[in-house]
Amino acid sequence: MTLPAGTHLQAVPGQWTVLSLIQWSTAYLEEKGFEEARLHTELLLGHVLGLDRLKLYLQFDRPLTPEELASFKELFKRRLAHEPLQYILGETEFMGIRLAVAPGALIPRPETELLVEKAVEHIRMLNREGVTVLDVGTGSGNIALAIARMVPACTVTSIDVSKEALSIARRNQERLRLQNVILEERDVREGARTGESYDVIVSNPPYVSSEDFKNLQPELRDHEPRLALTDDANGLSFYPLLFGLSAAVLQADGRLFCEIGYGQAEAVSRIASTEGIQVLDIVSDLAGIPRVLCGAVSS
Repeated sequence: MTLPAGTHLQAVPGQWTVLSLIQWSTAYLEEKGFEEARLHTELLLGHVLGLDRLKLYLQFDRPLTPEELASFKELFKRRLAHEPLQYILGETEFMGIRLAVAPGALIPRPETELLVEKAVEHIRMLNREGVTVLDVGTGSGNIALAIARMVPACTVTSIDVSKEALSIARRNQERLRLQNVILEERDVREGARTGESYDVIVSNPPYVSSEDFKNLQPELRDHEPRLALTDDANGLSFYPLLFGLSAAVLQADGRLFCEIGYGQAEAVSRIASTEGIQVLDIVSDLAGIPRVLCGAVSS
């Protein structure tokens, strides 16, 4: 394998094996400041060879063909350019399910699992069939599909303004064979539609401010969809739209669950109160950061 330009490391003499390629690539990524270099190298090589990490470890002495080396090199160069590993592999895991991901939709994050957990907890507490859920800004469909899978008796209407995101969500719906999800192209700025009503609303809105967006890791800033990350303002402009819609379409005993950013709890709570939403709780994630706002229509 021809080494990337600028490396100070020496190639392994003779035939490249699984182990020698892992060792060299890990060292090179570490030299360039990448975190989890070994893990990412193994996942990339495993993807090329069609092996999980355990099987990879059992074949350390396996020599690689020129075609396998060429395929690995292309993926490795993409990672060196800070393309997210999930996009390179074409999938990720969320709430125990494998989801297709692509640059048209935000990569699901572990902290968003808390949002799903709280929503599902409430839906199950209702203890009835036919619960209706609205997912605002579906992206890859991770929130809607996880809820639909965990509570088969509910129906989730999932909306997004992005055709690309909806295409990815539709692909995930098809691979999971979930019939209780309805995907719609719709802009939240359109407001409520005549007669629509929901028991639960969930959303992971774009809450990164334009200032914070500049300082994001290149994996996020340069590769993930800007529309799903930032409102190009103060990070709060989506919430009045979400809360206004929620106040209009939530049933009297309905619940809203939405994700919020670091340091936004107080500001988002103020916006909620002005838009007719009563804040019932704000739940912190495992890092102790206020992450999920739970609300209801103000009485």
